[in-house]
Amino acid sequence: MADFEGQWTYIRQIDDRTGLGQGQGAGEAVFTLDAAGLRYDESGTMAFATTPRMKNTRSYLWRLAPRGIAVFFEDGRPFHTVDPGQGQPRAEHWCDPDQYDVTYDFSAWPAWSSTWRVRGPRKDYAMFTWYSRA
Repeated sequence: MADFEGQWTYIRQIDDRTGLGQGQGAGEAVFTLDAAGLRYDESGTMAFATTPRMKNTRSYLWRLAPRGIAVFFEDGRPFHTVDPGQGQPRAEHWCDPDQYDVTYDFSAWPAWSSTWRVRGPRKDYAMFTWYSRA
């Protein structure tokens, strides 16, 4: 897990099928050591063809787990578990009424990516994020 520590840049693309269309974003993600593992803090900007550019932030907690890394929301609620040793691990998260499915790709380490597919009554999008060392 220590391999993630430090600064990363990211590029993001979103394909929203509910009316927003294609979105583009970029920013910085920082993994910092805390008492229980790593904290992930992201800040950047995002825009769709139909929206002005907006700021985005998010934070997660990454913790060592028996089978990889357990990812938690910032408030400690469980999100998903991923095993970077698998090359392209998959995980899922049910957040009623929405289904979140993710595939990570660590095969070009230290560059890596995540692909999210989100479906629900009001959500239908794919989000692709590519990370590289800052």
